[in-house]
Amino acid sequence: MKSLFAEDLNVVNVGLQGFADNIVAAGGTVTQLSWAPPAGADAALGRTLAGLVANPVIDEANTVAYARYLAAQPRLVDLVLAREAMAGLADGQRRILHSGPPIEWAGMCGPQQGAITGAILYEGWADSLEAAERLAASGANALDPCHEHGAVGPMAGIISPSMPVWVVENTDHGNRTYCNLNEGLGKVLRFGANSPEVLDRLRWLGTEFFTVMQTAVRRLEDPDLKPLMAQALHMGDEVHNRNAAASGLLFKRLTLALLGAGLDSGAVERSLRFVAGNDHFFLNISMAACKSMSDAAHGVPGSSMVTVMSRNGVNFGIRLSGTGDQWFQAPANPVDGLYFPGYSVEDAAADLGDSAITETNGLGGFAMAASPAIVQFVGGTPADATANSRRMLGITLGANPAFTLPALNFGGTPAGIDAVLVADSGVLPIINTGIAHAKAGIGQIGAGITTAPMQCFNEAIAALAATLRPEQGNGP
Repeated sequence: MKSLFAEDLNVVNVGLQGFADNIVAAGGTVTQLSWAPPAGADAALGRTLAGLVANPVIDEANTVAYARYLAAQPRLVDLVLAREAMAGLADGQRRILHSGPPIEWAGMCGPQQGAITGAILYEGWADSLEAAERLAASGANALDPCHEHGAVGPMAGIISPSMPVWVVENTDHGNRTYCNLNEGLGKVLRFGANSPEVLDRLRWLGTEFFTVMQTAVRRLEDPDLKPLMAQALHMGDEVHNRNAAASGLLFKRLTLALLGAGLDSGAVERSLRFVAGNDHFFLNISMAACKSMSDAAHGVPGSSMVTVMSRNGVNFGIRLSGTGDQWFQAPANPVDGLYFPGYSVEDAAADLGDSAITETNGLGGFAMAASPAIVQFVGGTPADATANSRRMLGITLGANPAFTLPALNFGGTPAGIDAVLVADSGVLPIINTGIAHAKAGIGQIGAGITTAPMQCFNEAIAALAATLRPEQGNGP
């Protein structure tokens, strides 16, 4: 014992960081292991979780869902007006789609309310902001999540009937998904801006630009998106907050498609200049591609694979493959990031947008190892970016061999989030994201890192367990 106390103190601390801090203060060396009781130390939920871990029914269902995800082959097949592609917006229906899980007008954050009033003006359903706000508050227009109509939208996520949408088809599964156009940076509708300048840009995007891009898409020699996204990962993108390479690769395809198309040269030049000047242009297409891959995996009974992660600036919502179209929600976490000069966390809206569909598919925060430069935008260090990707391997069903990370010896991106693994390990999916001002119309004020709230996953696994027969697990 005397010799033991004479040696340098080296301690492994499991759990609370405070114990490790005290040992360090006393001159000891500590290896800290982050750990928390599974299921938030809820005994009943813990028993449910125990019946789901290594459950053969769930494992078999996850094998099916994950195989459908891996087999997906998204292709950019068209650009059309939303009312022509989406049944929920057709035939004069006054419906506006928004990002995140369901939410009523009165409970929405400022940017989402501002974007909806802008869409009402864009559609001509009101002639002033005040009238548009009254119309939205009256309930005369239906307000639905994009995800409930096979669509996605960044930040406020607004899609109204007259807006153009990209059409992505997963040729393996036969499903189609949709996303709106990226307006660029600055004051834009997706951050809640609705000034005449914003509406004028939307009208140009819906007329001249729409005509040029529709022609280009329909003439693409190579509409396959998966190889393009894979190549962008090798060029420093993570295909969520950094899309510089992917946008450049798409620009080449669009330009070649427009050669000899016979369109007005001025319209083509203006359209291509807009694309060339917007490094985030590919984001919306990436989101639709990811949605098409996740949707292919959705609806497998018994599967704990997460097929949707989405935020509306108030709540964070997820869906599981095995629980159908049920949402599991919790208050959205704040974003820890870098703020533009003059702004701070006190100015920010909570996490917002459908763009976490990229992380749901192993991109974005899960692929940060491919994009060390992203830390200049969202904070942290290149080592943090690599560590984030490694950590996500512990909560996913596998690694996607189609999307590889050079920094991890060309291993695949962690993909197929397993809600059971999340609840059991306490490791939360990481998301890198833009930060919107809490007030409508001010726009983006920074970017950073956040996580999905654990409550969503705890509720999801309880609901999944209830779908199983007693002999299959801790179901009824």
